[in-house]
Amino acid sequence: MKDLRKRVYEANIFLWKNNLVYGTQGNVSGIDEERKIIYIKPSGVPYEKLTESQIVGVDINGKVIEGNLKPSVDTPHHLYIYKNIKEAKSVCHTHSKFITIFSVLGIPIPVLTTGHADVFGKDIPVSKYVDNTLDNIGKEIIRVYEKTGCPSIILRNHGLFCFAESPEKVVFYALMSEYFAEIFYYILTAGKMMNKKIKKLPEKEIKKWFERYHSERYGQKIKKGG
Repeated sequence: MKDLRKRVYEANIFLWKNNLVYGTQGNVSGIDEERKIIYIKPSGVPYEKLTESQIVGVDINGKVIEGNLKPSVDTPHHLYIYKNIKEAKSVCHTHSKFITIFSVLGIPIPVLTTGHADVFGKDIPVSKYVDNTLDNIGKEIIRVYEKTGCPSIILRNHGLFCFAESPEKVVFYALMSEYFAEIFYYILTAGKMMNKKIKKLPEKEIKKWFERYHSERYGQKIKKGG
């Protein structure tokens, strides 16, 4: 995880530039397992004023070991995910518009397009409502992940939590989750106006598109040494 603090900073700014966060809400973190340090956005700092040097480093128990600002109030939820999901190397939390709509409605985002099938290969689930005391949020995220296998989870009446192998990937998940939520919102609206029945992609098709997207057939191979 070379230059992890910089990458976490850039990931947080990515959220802001792509209108996935507002005010001071939302955050991205990343874990350096070798150095046993987690970098995360500081609490209450506006994105437009955020600097790389302000990114806070904490240990797995939340103790500040780098920086002089308080870490995000969501730090305990990030830490719980790192402790319980081995594949999680970066965690993101947002309150983006369309995700928040469906968090209030309690409706998961179904796989309606090949693009959604590509990225997640499954519905984006909605959790039960839990308050933010102790490890309630972290436990609910783990429960939903173990049930659905989706790394992007809508927390009821709250927002989005997602995790991935890098800060770059996790904010991509946040971006695409909001995109699929927006598409679903307009499909619901237009479908009602036109009296059209909305159908998910068949599971066979979802699997086909997901496996293609996550195979060596998609993207570019990076040669060693250049």
